[in-house]
Amino acid sequence: MVRLAAPQLLLAVTLPLLGSPGATASQPDQSQAGGESGQPLNQESGAGESALVAIYVQLDAPDETWLPVLSKSLTLATALPSSSPRTLTGLSLTTVCNASGQGYICTCCAGYQWNSSSCFRHRACTDSHGQLPYSCLVFEDSEPGYCQLLPPGDGPGQTGEPQLGTEGCLVLAVPRCPATDTTYTCELQSQGLAPLRVPVSVTVLHDGDVACPEDSLVVAWNVTKAGHEAQAPCPAGKRGVVKRLCGPNGLWGAVDYSCTDTRLLRLFAKAKLLLAGQGKPAEKVPKILARMPRLAEESSSPSDLVSLLGTVKALAKVVAVASVQLNRSALQDLLTTTDKVLDMNISSLWTPAQDKEPSVSSDLLLALETLARSLCPLDQPFAFNLTNVQLDSQLYTPSLSPDYRVSLPPMQVQIPQHSLAPHVPNGTNVRITSLLLQKLGQLLPPNYGQELGDALYGTSGQVLSISIMAGSQAINQVKVIMNFGDINGSAHCVFWDYRLFQGNGGWSEEGCQVASTQPTPQCICQHLTAFSILMSQRSVPQAPALDLLSQVGLGASIVALLVCLAVYRLVWRVVVRNKVAYFRHASLVNMALCLLAADTCFLGSLLFRPETHSPLCLATAFLSHFLYLATFFWMLAQALVLAHQLLFVFHQLSKHRVLPIMVILGYLCPLGFAGLTLGLYLPRGQYLKEGECWLDGQGGALYTFVGPVLVVVGVNGLVLAMAVLKLLRPSLSEGPPAEKRQALLGVAKALLILTPIFGLTWGLGLATLLEEVSIVPHYIFTILNAFQGVFILLFGCLMDKKVREALWKRFCGTQAPSSAISLATNETQVLDHSRGGSEDSR
Repeated sequence: MVRLAAPQLLLAVTLPLLGSPGATASQPDQSQAGGESGQPLNQESGAGESALVAIYVQLDAPDETWLPVLSKSLTLATALPSSSPRTLTGLSLTTVCNASGQGYICTCCAGYQWNSSSCFRHRACTDSHGQLPYSCLVFEDSEPGYCQLLPPGDGPGQTGEPQLGTEGCLVLAVPRCPATDTTYTCELQSQGLAPLRVPVSVTVLHDGDVACPEDSLVVAWNVTKAGHEAQAPCPAGKRGVVKRLCGPNGLWGAVDYSCTDTRLLRLFAKAKLLLAGQGKPAEKVPKILARMPRLAEESSSPSDLVSLLGTVKALAKVVAVASVQLNRSALQDLLTTTDKVLDMNISSLWTPAQDKEPSVSSDLLLALETLARSLCPLDQPFAFNLTNVQLDSQLYTPSLSPDYRVSLPPMQVQIPQHSLAPHVPNGTNVRITSLLLQKLGQLLPPNYGQELGDALYGTSGQVLSISIMAGSQAINQVKVIMNFGDINGSAHCVFWDYRLFQGNGGWSEEGCQVASTQPTPQCICQHLTAFSILMSQRSVPQAPALDLLSQVGLGASIVALLVCLAVYRLVWRVVVRNKVAYFRHASLVNMALCLLAADTCFLGSLLFRPETHSPLCLATAFLSHFLYLATFFWMLAQALVLAHQLLFVFHQLSKHRVLPIMVILGYLCPLGFAGLTLGLYLPRGQYLKEGECWLDGQGGALYTFVGPVLVVVGVNGLVLAMAVLKLLRPSLSEGPPAEKRQALLGVAKALLILTPIFGLTWGLGLATLLEEVSIVPHYIFTILNAFQGVFILLFGCLMDKKVREALWKRFCGTQAPSSAISLATNETQVLDHSRGGSEDSR
């Protein structure tokens, strides 16, 4: 509707449209009239056809003398041959509006009336002077609308019945009380229309029936039969219905309050009219936004919230379609409304509202993104700060300025200049709007994209929306770096993808990654939209002592393994006297080498913190996976050689055959596992654990390490059990009992030391992946894992009797005491009954 300069406001409809040539509509005082079409003309109509269309027109009358003339149906002059084949041939006015102190008093002309929805939203005039009920309404603001044509014979004085579209009350008269519950049908009939049938249920209460008593909670409730639902009208100023169920035991249930403030309904209706093309958006949108903060503060029901959010959504569509630019005042009203909306109670308002409209929070986010970037360039720079809403909008020239940076505590945002400059011509300004919304992340539905899996996540509630506009063109493909402040748990950088879950939206990691976790998580995304950060609820408990303990333990292990290798370099020829000793000590040396390299890689990732998903971090994870697995496979190779000696005491092994097999088992098998894991899980984005250069436990990559480890531990356990059985039930036929018992004892000692150290460590590592695990298993796992090198030095090297004797003799020049005990050796020489004795010595 175009606002009038004149006192009178006229709204017109029913324009006959003829296909034959005719004169163009022309009236001397109508040349200044403005109009808007309520529906498009039928361009397919052929010549000679006519149609009656409704067009909303606003006319400025110079004085009241024109009113009687314009209120009559006007026949227009005949059209010239050269005129358009579709011309107006008649004009009938339906409504006359006069501005007054209380608003616009709009009266229907003869033969017209207001429809029922208009009658419900607006109050009747107090001075109708015998006119039809509600034929005159009071409008708070000038808005599109017009009276409708009455059916034939329904004029004033022609019938005493209420007219179509007025507010009336129909009474159902029941001649006698029915014996049982009965449903009556109210049938409304109109000529040329199908009957409208409305069921009316009557519930009968008999003596002894269980019923809920009268009550006055929220509204007045009559006695209601058990199992039935009572309904009551909403309080004054509200629209809808209040429902309450009477339980089977005669106790009232909770009140279902579905009432909406009529002021919110009127505001929503105005927004929808703008969306339908009626009215001037540039004038109407700021006025609607100006009324919203107060109504948001007074909203008290889920229906109020749904209506309020529906208004914001409709206005966003209007602004987008009509390319409306908002001034500072309008944007402040929007952000103030948003701040109040985000403060609304979640359980009593947001949750029921989302039950009615599952996408309300997602729609709100999209609407705010649209409206926030619509600020007029002349009103920039602009900053706004409330408890739940922070906005910064400024002009930025990529080719002439450093990186874009903005602080929205607790968030820090950076867009590199080199990322944005290629999208913008040199010297051109762009508008960058950053909007931070608190609590909204907790209101969005917990929908997670496929790459996030079905794990449980928490959110800080912060949602950051960034938009870049170059004129009317949006720029989306740029790099944005965000710091979300202190976050507890394993971080996941995500954005809200409106396309997911049938249009209801969901979180996605596509194009985003965690760049650093020290001191706070830093997210890098390659596109612009609404960002947030999720925390996995299955994360390792945050304890600084764990990190310190892990770093100290790995450092100690590295030193211990270097000492172990140095010792073997000094005493190798002394301790390796036969094939059994050679295979065992060769396995220990390779275990020490693999564990040394693995611990070095892992400690480096803890100290230098390479960016997650970077090539360096990826290489660290792959090498750690391969080398730790190699440690266990060399342990398996040792167990298999010792098992062979248990079962085949007199069968000699050849170095040239066994050593290549041990190398294949110790290096190629773990390399195959590591490569297969990389190829299988990296394309899915489930290879690396967020914030660490190690395998992801939630995606399944970690199980390709833990699984083989537990298999190795199980095989070693079987070998140990076999050794115990041999010790308990010796067989005299297999050799001298004393020698065999000594050999078996050496095998048992080796397995009793290595199996618990390595097996228990990663068994606890698997236990820490479980939900709600305490901090204790994490400490035990960290200690056993970090100090594995120290254990190998102590139990695999220094507590070996021959190693100690060799060291003692080398540095002290005397024989070691004979009372020394070997706890982890199996180099007892098995008597060689063949001719290989000399080869064994070599």
